[in-house]
Amino acid sequence: LAASVLENNRAAGRRVAAAESCTGGMVSVALTDIAGSSDVFSAGFITYSAHAKQSQLDVSSEILETFGEVSLATAWAMAAGALANSDADVAVAITGIAGPGGGSEKKPVGQVVFARALRGQDPDDYFTQRVQFDSKDRAAIRHAATLFALDLLQPDRDSLRPSEDITRPAPSSSPARVSIAAIIFRSA
Repeated sequence: LAASVLENNRAAGRRVAAAESCTGGMVSVALTDIAGSSDVFSAGFITYSAHAKQSQLDVSSEILETFGEVSLATAWAMAAGALANSDADVAVAITGIAGPGGGSEKKPVGQVVFARALRGQDPDDYFTQRVQFDSKDRAAIRHAATLFALDLLQPDRDSLRPSEDITRPAPSSSPARVSIAAIIFRSA
């Protein structure tokens, strides 16, 4: 999948960026593990804390205080900030609760919020979506979120608009689980 993201964006003459919280750089790693990715991959922002979201991506304190770090508004602002602070043409943002702790009734473990912004697009049309990954396994949630985010970087996703909440499976990890890089590359 990562190789396909690079290949398809290269063909479209585009650069990509990722603003990551709960995935902690996994999207950026998947892309930069591929030789020659520098002509497509512009920037990766790992913004795990609220302070990092504010200082690196210009997410306002009002958004964070009003909606929280795991929200559509925060993901939207993260994606906008990734575009504003890079030369990317398309950016994806990921923020969520990977667990196993930290969840609440309103924001349970496995809830991940995504945003996708395209340079020149009306910001009202940025894609945002809240996904509930059906797992309590931290590694599985982070892996599923990484794959979902990588797919959002594909040029054929340009027509996506804000979307309804969805639930998706997040296959459990095990000691014998194949590494994320192997799965991502095999999916390409």
